[in-house]
Amino acid sequence: MKKLKENKIFKVVSIIFKTIIFILLAGFVLCVCLQRFSNNRLSIFNYRMFTVISGSMEPLYKIGDVLIAKEVDPTSIKVGDNISYLGKTNNFANKVVTHEVVGIDKSDNGKLIFHTKGLANIVEDPVVSEDQLYGKVIYKTFLISLVYKIVSTNIGFYLFIIIPILYIISSEIISVMLDKEEKRRAQE
Repeated sequence: MKKLKENKIFKVVSIIFKTIIFILLAGFVLCVCLQRFSNNRLSIFNYRMFTVISGSMEPLYKIGDVLIAKEVDPTSIKVGDNISYLGKTNNFANKVVTHEVVGIDKSDNGKLIFHTKGLANIVEDPVVSEDQLYGKVIYKTFLISLVYKIVSTNIGFYLFIIIPILYIISSEIISVMLDKEEKRRAQE
């Protein structure tokens, strides 16, 4: 009787643990896929996630940091804010750039034009129109940044993606086999 109770507790804890691992993996994969395959055109509740790929904003943001940007009214952006935008010209073409706003002007048609520059850069970026904006950076995620940096290595990929998936699959197989064995013994 005691062993049966321990078995049930183990099963409940195992299900909870597997569910947490699955939700974390699925959430991470969903965010990464959304970011990669939509070319950052889609947002989740007006939020987007970006990964820093250059040292232009060091020491504030390091390579591999994951930033959360929120879509905001362009008129709310001030000098000193960090914004993410889609580059249109030169080396910036079709790249997501996150830089600091160093100046704001209005175009002839009344739209805002932002002057941006990386903290580590000497020269300003090409001007950014308000229709290029993805959002204002509101948060640098420590935990997701750490996971991203670890998972982007071969060892980290195996430790945090492959091994948990293998654990879930093997524990399900073992659970099914144990259930069959319990049913067989109960019939005897």
